[in-house]
Order: sequence, then C-alpha cells, then structure tokens
Amino acid sequence: MQIENFSVGQISIDGATYEHDVVINGGKISKRKKKPSRKFRDDFGHTPLSIKEEIPWKCERLVIGTGANGKLPVMKKVKKEAERRNVKIEVLLTEEAIKVLNENPEKTNAVLHVTC
Repeated sequence: MQIENFSVGQISIDGATYEHDVVINGGKISKRKKKPSRKFRDDFGHTPLSIKEEIPWKCERLVIGTGANGKLPVMKKVKKEAERRNVKIEVLLTEEAIKVLNENPEKTNAVLHVTC
C-alpha cells in the first residue's frame, strides 16, 4: 500500500482518493466510523478517538494520524487499551504518520484524521 498524497480534506492511497477519515486494517481501507465517539465531543472540542470505535487492534503497531494541525484528540483509554493489548501506539500529525506508514507498513494498522 502506498499513500501518495495528503492535504486537508483528502488523502490518496493506491490511486484512490478519500475525503474522510480512514482506517487501515490489514491493508484494507475503510471510512472511520466516529459516531460512537461523538458523545465525547463537548469534552474535547472535537470528536476524539475513543475505545468505543472499531479500532484495528490486530497489529503490532497502531499509527494514529491526528490531522494536519493535530486536532484529533486521542483519549487516554485508547492508549491504555493499546498497552493492555501489547500494541505499540504512535500518535503523530497525519503527514508524519503517512511517512511512517510508507516507510514500514509491516504489521501496522492506522487511523488517519484527514478532515482538519
């Protein structure tokens, strides 16, 4: 898998363009379903990544792209769950997350915030 382009509001992966947050799970790309996390929006000023979402845990490393400006909050329970599952978690700006994914995608899943 190759992530070719990222700008606020869109990301291109293997020639396909997505205009929403994406989840990469075992090389498969899907839309992030953030509805379960919306109830935490008022606490964070933005819909955070919470353990209520379908996070792709079946990996050795989980890369979370927090957007161009780092606006995606990641709840502490997500980090604790990663530790419990023995999954290394990397929380980075989406641009940096893409570099990490392109350099070494082996046994790595991701949640990438694209919309801001």
